[in-house]
Amino acid sequence: MAEGYVVTTKAYTTENMGTLSIYDLLYYFEKKGAMRVSDLHIKVGMPPAYRIDGDITYLKGPPITADVAQKLIFPILSDEHLQKFQKEDDIDCSYRMGTLQFRINVFHENDGISAAIRALSLDIPKAESIGFPNNVWEDIVECKQGLVLLTGITGAGKSTTIASLIGRISEKKACRIITLEDPIEYLLPNNHCMISQREVGRDVKSFNSGLRAMLREDPDVIIVGEMRDPETISMTLMAAETGHLVFSTLHTRDATGTITRVLDYFPSSRQNEVRNQLSLGLVYIICQKLIPRKDGTGRIAAMEILNNNYACANLIRVGKIEQIYSQLQTKTRLIPDEKMTTLERHLATLVKQDKIDLLEAKKWANDLKSFVDEMQAGRKQQ
Repeated sequence: MAEGYVVTTKAYTTENMGTLSIYDLLYYFEKKGAMRVSDLHIKVGMPPAYRIDGDITYLKGPPITADVAQKLIFPILSDEHLQKFQKEDDIDCSYRMGTLQFRINVFHENDGISAAIRALSLDIPKAESIGFPNNVWEDIVECKQGLVLLTGITGAGKSTTIASLIGRISEKKACRIITLEDPIEYLLPNNHCMISQREVGRDVKSFNSGLRAMLREDPDVIIVGEMRDPETISMTLMAAETGHLVFSTLHTRDATGTITRVLDYFPSSRQNEVRNQLSLGLVYIICQKLIPRKDGTGRIAAMEILNNNYACANLIRVGKIEQIYSQLQTKTRLIPDEKMTTLERHLATLVKQDKIDLLEAKKWANDLKSFVDEMQAGRKQQ
């Protein structure tokens, strides 16, 4: 922690819970569970707020002052991170407390300093419990090479899904796994594997330089926290082409949008080259959203899954991305070359299973008409 600041210092007085320290605020995650309480927001001029089951909930108390914000935020920063934050506009880092790992972003804004703190349980959920609509995860953990992309908005559970898949790989195989994260999120157990987790800014200067070094470190499985620029994407695709199993993330809402986003990072003069690389290297795209459960006990994953079979690879290569959705709609059988689904089909399934509400499903569907068609198709089959 930063010198002169203590995590147990009582700093914020509530109406009904007494005066709390940042330790008290973080302990709430452990008490309630990180799968339900995902984030803590600290902002000058507002009470502290948790994100519970996807919704912001404020503590009962006065607005946070600049002094209180410092007493709540600075104790969970190292001296190095505090000095960096005071020189720059924001800082990403992590903090370990009890059974939880916290991902922290501290930044300057109009009213003063703010922090967004996300909780990640050290108990990585099993792949079976993540919520896959089929058993495609079993095929993914058996892959020897290629690119697996997990996509979705911030807070959609991408890191949790990757961690669950890596956890299963480490249970089954003796291999070398290297991660490149900003910051490190889940602490991955070695089991049968040798796992090295590297943090950008602490262990390596950038994603790009870390990837270059990683290819000389004899990895079997590579995790790239996020593909955020053309250089990182190029290196990630090259790693997938050269015999490594690579996991990475993007902030996109569907499979076709993911492919388009990757291509849009590059000028038109390079897009044919990147399409060829992607068609050869990609193995799966999993787009996910976390939907509130109907019984109010948390959230459940809804997924769109693309299996890059020959037909999809050819559509990527020739640039007919808009035709891929029809593959997701039709290639749904539980055979290795298919196992695809649209988000709308999975939402419809969850509604029919009485796990999510119909109106809630409509709000989260990417294509409302397709969702309605899936619901009607289900009724006809019954």
